[in-house]
Amino acid sequence: MIGQERLIAWTMARFSNTTGARPVDTPRLRSRRLIGDLVLHAPQTLRALVRADELWLVVLAAFVGVGAGLCVFAMGEITQYMHHLLFNLPARARLSGQVEINGLRGLVVLVFGGLAVGLFTLWATRKWPRRAIDPIEANALHGGRMSLNDSLIVVFQTMLSNGVGASVGLEAGYTQIGSALASRFGRMFRVRRNDLRLLVGCGAAGAIAAAFNAPLTGAFYAFELVIGTYSLVTLAPVVVSSLVAVVVVGLLSQNEFGFDIRVPLAIEPVNYLPLLGLAITCAGGGILLMRGVTLTEELFRRSGVRAWMRPAMGGLAVGLLAIISPQVLSSGHAALQIGLDAPYTIGTISMLILVKALASAISLGSGFRGGLFFASLFLGAMLGKLYAALLALLYTATAVPAVVYAVIGMSSLAVAVVGGPLTMAFLALETTGSLPLTVAVVAASVLSAITVRRVFGYSFATWRFHLRGESIRSAVDIGWMRNLTVGRMMRREVRTVRSDMPLSSFRRDFPLGATTQVVVVDDSDRYQGVIVVSEAHAADADASRKVGSILHDASVTLVPQMTIKEAVEQFEAAESDALAVVDSRETKRVIGLLTEQYALRRYSEELDKRRRELSGEL
Repeated sequence: MIGQERLIAWTMARFSNTTGARPVDTPRLRSRRLIGDLVLHAPQTLRALVRADELWLVVLAAFVGVGAGLCVFAMGEITQYMHHLLFNLPARARLSGQVEINGLRGLVVLVFGGLAVGLFTLWATRKWPRRAIDPIEANALHGGRMSLNDSLIVVFQTMLSNGVGASVGLEAGYTQIGSALASRFGRMFRVRRNDLRLLVGCGAAGAIAAAFNAPLTGAFYAFELVIGTYSLVTLAPVVVSSLVAVVVVGLLSQNEFGFDIRVPLAIEPVNYLPLLGLAITCAGGGILLMRGVTLTEELFRRSGVRAWMRPAMGGLAVGLLAIISPQVLSSGHAALQIGLDAPYTIGTISMLILVKALASAISLGSGFRGGLFFASLFLGAMLGKLYAALLALLYTATAVPAVVYAVIGMSSLAVAVVGGPLTMAFLALETTGSLPLTVAVVAASVLSAITVRRVFGYSFATWRFHLRGESIRSAVDIGWMRNLTVGRMMRREVRTVRSDMPLSSFRRDFPLGATTQVVVVDDSDRYQGVIVVSEAHAADADASRKVGSILHDASVTLVPQMTIKEAVEQFEAAESDALAVVDSRETKRVIGLLTEQYALRRYSEELDKRRRELSGEL
């Protein structure tokens, strides 16, 4: 008997994972749980410190900056090594800075590299079918929650695309991994929703600051694009993260982004007019570039070629363009540094603008992964030089050097595509050290941003959201609107009456003042409409008259999944004080009631809460 009991106990322990029984608590399992808890959550004492004192949140932001700086350095070194290995570059040479490349070698690398990108994307889509969330979307809709695994896939795709020479930048990958690490850190410490959004901004700030060796640029990139607002509460963590990331990359690498150019000591106010004209021109160029990427993507989609084969086709096209000019390859750091001072002719500049724009649109449209940040800087600089060259044909002596137009064009086009006028202004200041030039950049960037907002309405990131059906214009937190649903606000205790109930009986059961509206259903408990109690008492006292004869809102209902915004729109359209909530449009079973007054009050409370969070009151 004892032997049978031991046998049964051993069997249950052996097969507990398949039968659902609880596994035996062994030292090995306890150690695994302990390690998993340490990975997923920081110790409770540290969590309490971070949640209680904003100083410790700044310390956490510093660690975020360390992580972002290390990731930026690693990604840059790996892709540079790939360029040297695949394209046989000389030591310390940059791919986009080459005068020429081996055309056949470039075609082979880009075609087979595109095939590798396509196959990896196919495998990743089947293995992890969900779409990766970028920092802007995470802060706007998900309270700063990002998946580190999904982000690592995006990073690998970006590095592979850039490493084989596709005309895409690494900046999107930088911000993705920096923000995802920050989100992971924040969830380890179980920080509040608003603090998690702030940490995601710190990750993006550190990534951009490390990429451009410009801490103020990184900080205002976070404020304008990822956090969505600036406040004294957010200043310290974001700036600390940016500074730490720059220090980390500076200690590991000597390759700093910067312009070795000479700019005038002052720019006269009379010269601002042509500079502002350039800003409007660049705004139009940015809109064309964003539209071009979308058009190219649509053409590849309609081509009938399988999705995993499209990057190879795109690589072939980019390889042919690279034979014309290798400056179209990769992100274009070296091409920009060379192009700012190079004495290009009008024909050469026009050719560079055309082939770089085509290469960027084809790369992104065919399925390579990356961003347009640096492509917009290069295209803007070339557009500025072209603008200056055309002005020189009209005026024999120009008061402003061509390089100033290049920097203004670079900033204006980047603002049009990426957004963030102050971000580009600080980039100009930190890379050139010229305050007069920065003032001109601010004016041009603001005009470019206004023009794009009025004419187009989106940056490249928000334009992609729009194409997916998301109504996101910035990273300002609107996720709470989606969480505040009708199902959470409705009153579940709803008394209903049948539509064939006599009015006399209804008046007896619902005297004046007892309630204002009553939901009416049919014999199958399906929603029929709402009856107003005061109207029922004022109706003709006809003994044969039924409740169903004076119904309102028979075709207007709410469903639990509706957001508060959609509910308010329904109230306005129906001009009703209360609406019934049904389980679905098909079954129409009444499960609750929501009044317009309560919905608006909850909406106002949430808005006030967000305002107080932004101002630091909470």
